[in-house]
Amino acid sequence: MHPILIQVILFFTSLSLLIVLHELGHFIPAKLFKTRVEKFYLFFDIKFSLFKKKIGDTVYGIGWLPLGGYVKISGMIDESMDKEQMEQPPQPWEFRSKPAWQRLIIMLGGVTVNFILAVVIYIGLAWAYGDTFVRMDSLKDGFSITQPEIGKKLGLKNGDNILAVDGEKIVRFRDVMMELINGNTMTIRRDGKVFEQEIPVDFINTLLEQKKMQAFLSYRSLFEFTGEVPKESHNVGIDLQKGDRPVSINGLPVHYHDMFVEVLKANKGKTATLVIDRAGEQKSMGVKINNDAKLGVIIDGLSRQKHIDQGLFEIETITYSFAEAIPAGWKQGVSKLQGYIKQIKKIFNPETGAYKGVGGFGAIGGMYPKDWDWPHFWSTTAFISIILAFMNILPIPALDGGHVMFLLYEMITGRKPSDKFMEYAQIVGFLILVSLLLLANGNDVYKWIKGM
Repeated sequence: MHPILIQVILFFTSLSLLIVLHELGHFIPAKLFKTRVEKFYLFFDIKFSLFKKKIGDTVYGIGWLPLGGYVKISGMIDESMDKEQMEQPPQPWEFRSKPAWQRLIIMLGGVTVNFILAVVIYIGLAWAYGDTFVRMDSLKDGFSITQPEIGKKLGLKNGDNILAVDGEKIVRFRDVMMELINGNTMTIRRDGKVFEQEIPVDFINTLLEQKKMQAFLSYRSLFEFTGEVPKESHNVGIDLQKGDRPVSINGLPVHYHDMFVEVLKANKGKTATLVIDRAGEQKSMGVKINNDAKLGVIIDGLSRQKHIDQGLFEIETITYSFAEAIPAGWKQGVSKLQGYIKQIKKIFNPETGAYKGVGGFGAIGGMYPKDWDWPHFWSTTAFISIILAFMNILPIPALDGGHVMFLLYEMITGRKPSDKFMEYAQIVGFLILVSLLLLANGNDVYKWIKGM
């Protein structure tokens, strides 16, 4: 099956699950408080439905427009804008007839379920798979910068190690990227010295300008020569054998690949002395470095396990019992939520350029794996669930958070906003959402055209 098709299937599977559970978060408390729910829909049914069936007072259905879903609760001003119903006298089964605290619980139900779902998924992942990662403090000689432009922007060099961001220690190497995106300062260890350095405010914008920003950092890699020197190479005939390891060029160490590249650049167009290690013995030979800073020989990176065996970094594996997975899953859910809130703050600061990275359905779909990688799928689903929870609780009319905002106002002041005010607020909220939707998906289209 084509990878893109797999992504599409996983995206809609995840989206459907998240929408149905979110709407159940409203539906269940509404039913508990004896509030009539007229419709329960996956996707929007503008003009027609793909499927619908009425059971009791509720029509259950699937719409054709996959932009979300909804429950239509009697006596509530929502996206349906049912003014006719609101002009009738309030009925006991209607939302507007219920006490404010009950209405508040109904409105908070969706985001609560989304967050709980994310935590449950993280608990399941911790219990089933544990956690395997490269320990950040085990990197013997720091990391390698694979995107020089980004490294220069941050003021990082090959061999540096980032110990903490905003004073919080980084334990897992895979977390570095996101911590740098969300952070303001970093603690660096360089040549045995530890110091603080600011993260440029427009660092995110720098990342967005790079096509492969995920490959910004890597652990430093060892390599060896394959022994094969192409006939067309300017160094054809030199005595290289399979398994030879580089030691130095003109006295400068080159055992890591980033060192090798830097020394070649510094000596391009020159003749140099290459020292290699062959089965524990060192051997010197003269080589030519062309104007493209190449030796014209074939190299092969060492496996990850060989790096571990030589003590260049450590892999830690944590396994969890079910009881231990519960606090681990909760901590993961809270951590993801906090990280996302930090990202939102960056987006609202124009100086960061983070708004350029706002994505719509294309960007979200791209987060899913291109194969049947279920841990990746569930991890992505959990993160999207957290995003939905946070976005829905924003105090924007037409979102759950907008209704919560007006309910809190009512509970504090004892005054309920008029139906007319709520109608206008709903329209304003709808326009805001459409604008955000156009921005996000417009960014997707722009990035797609730019990448062509």
